[in-house]
Amino acid sequence: MSVALGDKEYFKGISQVKYEGPESDNPFAFRWYDENRVVAGKSLKDHFKFSCAYWHSFNADGSDPFGGPTFEFEWNSKQDAVERAKDKMDAAFEFITKMNLPYYCFHDVDVVDYTNDIADNDRRLATMVDYAKQKQQQTGVKLLWATANLFSHKRFMNGASTNPDFLVLAHGAAQVKAALDATIALDGENYVFWGGREGYMTLLNTNMKREQEHLARFLHASKDYARKNGFKGTFFIEPKPMEPTKHQYDYDCATVIGFLRQYDLLNDFKINIEVNHATLAGHTFQHELQVAADAGVLGSLDANRGDVQNGWDTDQFPNDLNELTEAMLVFLEAGGLQGGGVNFDAKIRRNSTDPADLFFAHIGGMDTFARALITADNILQKSDYKKFRQERYSSFDSGKGKQFEEGTVGLEDLRAYAIESGEPEVRSGKQEYLENIINRFI
Repeated sequence: MSVALGDKEYFKGISQVKYEGPESDNPFAFRWYDENRVVAGKSLKDHFKFSCAYWHSFNADGSDPFGGPTFEFEWNSKQDAVERAKDKMDAAFEFITKMNLPYYCFHDVDVVDYTNDIADNDRRLATMVDYAKQKQQQTGVKLLWATANLFSHKRFMNGASTNPDFLVLAHGAAQVKAALDATIALDGENYVFWGGREGYMTLLNTNMKREQEHLARFLHASKDYARKNGFKGTFFIEPKPMEPTKHQYDYDCATVIGFLRQYDLLNDFKINIEVNHATLAGHTFQHELQVAADAGVLGSLDANRGDVQNGWDTDQFPNDLNELTEAMLVFLEAGGLQGGGVNFDAKIRRNSTDPADLFFAHIGGMDTFARALITADNILQKSDYKKFRQERYSSFDSGKGKQFEEGTVGLEDLRAYAIESGEPEVRSGKQEYLENIINRFI
């Protein structure tokens, strides 16, 4: 991958990040992420398809509800929206190629500022799509997925496709059409729907059944338009339980799967799982991975973490090796992702104000994922982790247990078997032993 430099170098003094091994003390080097290392029959690069989240890395300014911007990055200095957008894209591709990231992701309004004029927005986005196409051709970087921001503008305060005002829904459709056109033009491999405000604040003013039916029709219309215009990739739904709404219709993986099944969308849609959204839903990341994998819809991952002391979406970079090792066990046993990759939907902290901090954050996240995958593969190959779980369910592998799984044993038969066999013996689940295996291989 060649490093993309525009007229200006934004990350001066930082060369392309390379793998140097666990003993390296270079903060601008990978210790675990050797993209060519083969694990479970596939290179780390192909397992992860790492992606930079355009919004957090190049739109974030360090502000929060209690204070204004703290980041003063050069790429955000120009007044003209399109010229500023080009500077930002120059900086983004410089960073992406210096990090050796194969992919990037964006919302439409991340790429260039939008106004309230639909036609003008389309022109602005088309200009930047042409610019991005040149960048992709120069560098080999690909678009993992794109999406439309249907939650930030005040018109979407009551949702987009679930809004009680049909005109708001139509505005959302106009944005999605343009975002899909951009995805197709840039050979994007997937497209994501995150219903940031597709939910309700109170049921007192909400017709929930009607809103969910509108959401399904909106997704069908979007899918049909994209397919008609040549999009062959995968559509993703990204679950989140609440925040900013009280309750969102894409609450968690199980909820999304039920929705997709009910409205005949399972053939085209899979799930993009975000770590912090899983924990906000009261689940672990590995639980959500398992739910999606069991349903055959494990599509893509948004990598980040929350803070155990804060019950909100802090979007910190991932660094919990135990959590990710357990997650990678599910990942490997599921055969990996279907269409997507690992997108760093994470932001540097408000007081991490140096451009170099973007590098440290991504290097740490990529190394942690790589080390977790390597550890998980060792556990699967060199310990009795799989054997223990197989033996725990062995009573269903033959006899009455197998007949039950095959659906040939009725309730009367089960009662008779219980009487005949007597009280079952107590068998340990050995949780602590299994947790020790994780730590031993780490």
